[in-house]
Amino acid sequence: MSDDDHPQGTTFEELLAEGAAVPTEGWDFSWFEGRATEERPSWGYAVSLAGRLAGAGAVLDIQTGGGEVLDFALARVAAAATAPAPVLTVATEGWPANVARATALLRPRGIAVVAVPETAPLPFADAAFDLVTSRHPVRPRWGEIARVLRPGGTYFAQHVGPRSVYELVEYFLGPQPEAASHDRHPDRERAEAEAAGLEIADLRAERLRIEFHDIAAVVHFLRKVIWMVPDFTVEAHQPRLRALHEQLTGQGPFVAHSTRHLIEARRPLARPSAWAEPLTRAAPSSPPRSPAPPSPPVPPRPGRPVRPAPGSGGPSGGRAARP
Repeated sequence: MSDDDHPQGTTFEELLAEGAAVPTEGWDFSWFEGRATEERPSWGYAVSLAGRLAGAGAVLDIQTGGGEVLDFALARVAAAATAPAPVLTVATEGWPANVARATALLRPRGIAVVAVPETAPLPFADAAFDLVTSRHPVRPRWGEIARVLRPGGTYFAQHVGPRSVYELVEYFLGPQPEAASHDRHPDRERAEAEAAGLEIADLRAERLRIEFHDIAAVVHFLRKVIWMVPDFTVEAHQPRLRALHEQLTGQGPFVAHSTRHLIEARRPLARPSAWAEPLTRAAPSSPPRSPAPPSPPVPPRPGRPVRPAPGSGGPSGGRAARP
């Protein structure tokens, strides 16, 4: 951070007011330029996403935020001109302010943004999409992801990992329960995805350095990423904010670490199962009556194939249950 970025003499109160006034809609973090830095994962999710979108059929982007990442990836597909854009692309978002922002950004590309609460079932038919994507979903709903993927379809996403930016969280809230170390853990998400019937094709995790250079950046970050310090307000946390401001001006940046993992999962192709093969049943012979003489045996009639009842599954093993 240079003096040109934040002139000497900017007061604690002015920085608080600045951080509290910045709009929080969408996932554009350009305001942090010069005020906070974060290492990026080595796999480059947005660029990798562009490679998955090129030539795809039907695509669903879950919890798209303001649509910035999806828009960036589609722009790369168009610029490369080596493969067509997806035939159909739909996005979902749960926060009303982001729904409006994403709609304005993505509508020119012919993409519909559907308002869906994060805990609600996805309002799409089974096996509707070839590719489902997401960057930093609040909580991946594996049963729903598996349900809307066609057999052979792929889920490609970047998730927030366990204890992400917890140095900052614990600065304001104190030590957190040990159970927090397991929440969002990639191994746990692997098990949950497999329990929903998906096969993991790739899973990579990284721990990345973050630096906050002034208190306005801290305030804006906690207002934007609202689950870090729930119900955060400047007024409620002003004593800790002032102490952190003095630390930043006297000792340098506040260092924290984010955790991210890349996950690629596939819905298996349908496999025929032995029990689903047609069966044949024969009509029973008529029993003899007493005291009448026995009747000659009735030859069995050819049976009819028995087919599984609707909803009982089938060669594909049925669809994954909703959580």
